[in-house]
Amino acid sequence: QVQLVESGGGLVQAGGSLRLSCVAPGRIFSSYGMGWFRQAPGKEREIVAAFSWVGGRTYYADSVKGRFTISRDNAKNTVYLQMNSLKPDDTAVYYCAAAGSGSASRSASYDYWGQGTQVTVSS
Repeated sequence: QVQLVESGGGLVQAGGSLRLSCVAPGRIFSSYGMGWFRQAPGKEREIVAAFSWVGGRTYYADSVKGRFTISRDNAKNTVYLQMNSLKPDDTAVYYCAAAGSGSASRSASYDYWGQGTQVTVSS
């Protein structure tokens, strides 16, 4: 069973920053695309940012461009999501996921998911 373990969520005021981390098994991290999704109450899950499994290109949702940055540390099998200038609309459960094929921006492409970490941004 593949486990993706997220951490770093919490409560922050609007304008603040958080960094999420996701540790994946080495065999997954080295050959899969990695992405971050989020789901707010009453809303569908949406892509936030991702590394494509082909070429490692990055993808960002329009709503987070310029504020969020996805990065990875290959030595630690860890992918990060640095979130700056947070807004109340960013409040959601954030999920890390791994995709072996398909478009990095589509949740259907992802084979493995973490348990999620709550991010709450107060106004």
